[in-house]
Amino acid sequence: MPLKALFQRRRREHCAERLYRSAVEQARQPVFYRALGVADSVDGRFDMVVLHVFLLMRRLGGVTGTKAEAARALSQALFDLMFADMDRSLREMGVGDLSVGKKVRVMSEAFFGRVAAYDRAFADGKAAVEDALIRNLWRADAPAGETAGRVADYLIAQAAHLQCAGDGDVLEGNVEFLSAETWS
Repeated sequence: MPLKALFQRRRREHCAERLYRSAVEQARQPVFYRALGVADSVDGRFDMVVLHVFLLMRRLGGVTGTKAEAARALSQALFDLMFADMDRSLREMGVGDLSVGKKVRVMSEAFFGRVAAYDRAFADGKAAVEDALIRNLWRADAPAGETAGRVADYLIAQAAHLQCAGDGDVLEGNVEFLSAETWS
């Protein structure tokens, strides 16, 4: 591998780490679990990470022109990093070596299913986003009151906020999410 390609790959991995760290930090905000009814469980936390990684990958997918290939490669690096972290986390929880691969495969299938559902929902508007959240985040157990609507508003606002970030900032891994407290 030429030296330049090695440095580019390392830089991309560093940027992916920054994006992933931002997504995980946002997904861990207590407001999701205390006020918005997301299960404070392995599944609930996985789903919140998926939502935030989806938002970042959606933003990266919106990069066009000469930076589009770099955005695609960064999106792949973000995905790879997420599932390397899932593998590591399963091992730390004591899942046996023979089961980890199967569990990661199930998680990746869930990830792709949710990303497809959220992509379709964003194209169809807020009501569709709410429905997708109820099916995927709350596993068809609709939360009380207007909670699904508030989380849908949160996601739509986050997507718009990320869209306002410059392509260069996003490609460098420099993103900030809006405070989740506003939607509690």
